Amino acid sequence: MSVDAARVPAPRSSEEPPTERTRVRRLAERGRYDREVVCRILDEGLVAHVGFVDEKGPCVIPTAYGREGDWLYLHGAAGNAALRTLRSGGEACVTVTLLDGIVLARSAFHHSINYRSVVIFGRAEEVVETSEKLRALMTIVEHVVQGRGRDAREPTESELRSTRVVRLPIDEASAKIRTGGSVTDPEDLELQVWSGQIPLAVKSGTPVPDEVSSRGIPVPAYADPYTRPGW
Repeated sequence: MSVDAARVPAPRSSEEPPTERTRVRRLAERGRYDREVVCRILDEGLVAHVGFVDEKGPCVIPTAYGREGDWLYLHGAAGNAALRTLRSGGEACVTVTLLDGIVLARSAFHHSINYRSVVIFGRAEEVVETSEKLRALMTIVEHVVQGRGRDAREPTESELRSTRVVRLPIDEASAKIRTGGSVTDPEDLELQVWSGQIPLAVKSGTPVPDEVSSRGIPVPAYADPYTRPGW
């Protein structure tokens, strides 16, 4: 199954790609380059896949992230291989993908997936100033659960020292979006095969309190129900 098998047009962006490597070439009409669309997808997503190349070769690591303005913040242990490579000036390719549905066509060739994705290229830089580092970490917490930053204890000096934070500019970025139904070739119109879409959505469940430390403490409003931008 190819994600881009179905040729359903998406709204064409009026913006030009910031660089040649962000230009969407395969099904170019699905490319979107306006910053609002890129940031909206980033703000709804939860997991970024960070691609980099170190002395061992190419690697892709999934991680949580947070956005503040034109910066994407990533964090991890001080010895994290990906962050160590990025802080040294290595190129990064970061992707975030939202799955919206499975598209079933009459032919196997035209099966597809409805999705919204962002690709960011660039060189990251390490965040070393204490106040920005603390703000970046709380930005990641807030990105995962809006409102949690008000309740959670801030990192200690020891925790800050054991954590590495880098920031990546969201300057060289593009989005790609596929929406709509399946493609049917004229010769397949009479086939007695169901075609259509199966919508997909991330769904939060009922919060499960920690049996020791949360006893007697009410579930905060931001956890029940848990929601995200775009939901």
